[in-house]
Amino acid sequence: MTDSSPCTSSSPASKAWSVYLVRAANGSLYCGISDDPQRRFAAHQRGKGARFFCSSPAVALVYVEACGDKGEALRQERLIKKLRKSAKEALVASFTPISEPDESLSA
Repeated sequence: MTDSSPCTSSSPASKAWSVYLVRAANGSLYCGISDDPQRRFAAHQRGKGARFFCSSPAVALVYVEACGDKGEALRQERLIKKLRKSAKEALVASFTPISEPDESLSA
C-alpha cells in the first residue's frame, strides 16, 4: 500500500508472510495470505486451496505485499478485503512485479 503500511517492514526473527491478490478468469479479485505467494498461486491454478476458484479459475497473481509476520498479513488482508473493487484495482495498477533477471542481458 503506502510506506506507512504495516507490511512494509519485516521482523527478522519471524517467518515472512505476504498478502496477495489473484485475478480470476471472470475478472474478480481474490485476496489471501501466504508465506509463499507463488506456490499458493500455483495451487489456486490447480483448483486447490480456495473454493473461490471453483467457479472461475485463477489466471494471474496481480499483487503481492510483503508483511513481517502472519498477524500483520492477516490484518492487511482484512483491510484490503474491505476496500471497494476500484481501490483494489488501484493496488493492482501500482504493483510492479519482481521479475527474474534476464540471462541474455548478462552475456
